[in-house]
Formats: sequence, C-alpha cells, structure tokens
Amino acid sequence: MDLLLEEVKAADRIYYLPLLLLADESEQVVMNYIQEGTLYSITLDKRLIGVALLVPIDQDGYELKNIALTEDVRGMGIGQRVLRELSKKLKHSHASYVIVGTANSSIGNIAFYQKCGFKMHTIKKDFFLKYPEPIYENGIRAIDMIMFKKLL
Repeated sequence: MDLLLEEVKAADRIYYLPLLLLADESEQVVMNYIQEGTLYSITLDKRLIGVALLVPIDQDGYELKNIALTEDVRGMGIGQRVLRELSKKLKHSHASYVIVGTANSSIGNIAFYQKCGFKMHTIKKDFFLKYPEPIYENGIRAIDMIMFKKLL
C-alpha cells in the first residue's frame, strides 16, 4: 500500500476541516489553529484518508496538534506508519522531540501513542472544560489533556 504525506497550502486548509474534526470535535477550536504549522494530507493508494498538523513549539520540538484517519482505515497499522513518516520529516528538520495530546477519555489514543513510543509527559488540567460543548468518550467526560512526548 502506497502511503503519501503531502504538505497542504494555507489557502486549501479549509477543505480539510471535515478530516480535522475527526480528531477534534469543536469546529471553533479547530478554526483557531487550522492555519498554524504544517498541515499534511495523508493518502493511501491515491485516496485521501487523513490529515496531520505539526506545529513548532521551539527550535527543538513540535506538537502534533491534530492527526486523523478515516474510520475505514483505522486499526490497520497506518497510523503507526504515518507517525514514523512524520518522525523522519522532523528528524530531517533537526527536531529532537515531538509531543502530542489526547483527552483523558480517549482510551484507544492513550494506548496507541504508547505503542508508538511516546511516554506520558504532562497533564493539562481542565483543558477540555473550555470547549463549547462537553465531550464524552467511553462513558467518560473529557476534562484533562494528557500530553505525550517522544524523543527523535
């Protein structure tokens, strides 16, 4: 399967909003960061299946602000492949680490990031309380953001 990550031009980012909303349910929040960093489209065998948004934090690190794959390709190892490709891009740009955050209620994401070599780093208390609508996953309200870090 041919996996390709391509940089999306700033003027075209709005077309990727539906995919970004797969990972972040608040359109208002996504619109606040959609023009930050570098947005990549993710295609598999020439079919658009997702997006990833990397935002620089400082001269050494980046935050994976949003990563989303369509439901039909989840659980096939593609997310791990995408993270490996993104790590290569970051290493090439001389970054030494990447962080990513997920909700305390996102049980699958918590396991996924650890399987990909990320380690729990910090917790942003009450992060999701600022969202316009409460988010529930797995019967748990999203309140805190768990931040993971991976050294490159």
